[in-house]
Amino acid sequence: MIASRRNIQPAGLHMRRLEGRVLYSHVVAVREGEIVRLYISGQLARDGAGEIVGKGDMAAQIAQVGRNLQACLGSAGATLEDLVKTTTYVTDIDEFFRYSEMRMRYFGPGMPTSTTVEVRRLSHPDFMVEVEGEAVIEGGAFG
Repeated sequence: MIASRRNIQPAGLHMRRLEGRVLYSHVVAVREGEIVRLYISGQLARDGAGEIVGKGDMAAQIAQVGRNLQACLGSAGATLEDLVKTTTYVTDIDEFFRYSEMRMRYFGPGMPTSTTVEVRRLSHPDFMVEVEGEAVIEGGAFG
């Protein structure tokens, strides 16, 4: 079976550019028969204008990352319940675990597999959390 691929840039999410070129896709959808696998790039606490949301506030950053993941999934016809895997990078794991109820709001419905890693820093010193994900749906992004 031959797989087909589609890159998706969800409306309302900031697109990183360098010298006028978009640096990456927020979502790559790969269709294999009736199944579509969604690969979602690491989402940061950035609003649609590219501004950092919740400087110094882990709960606000988790919420913004959750909204960005929802937008990514929605752009391909998926929901948070379709997530099968998340990888989370945090700059302070103890602070992150203080907000488990915020995390469960976004990731609890689908109960995806999950890996959380503490890192020294993310792509900007004001970012505290980044989450990438994978989802599986039928149909979706290809019509």
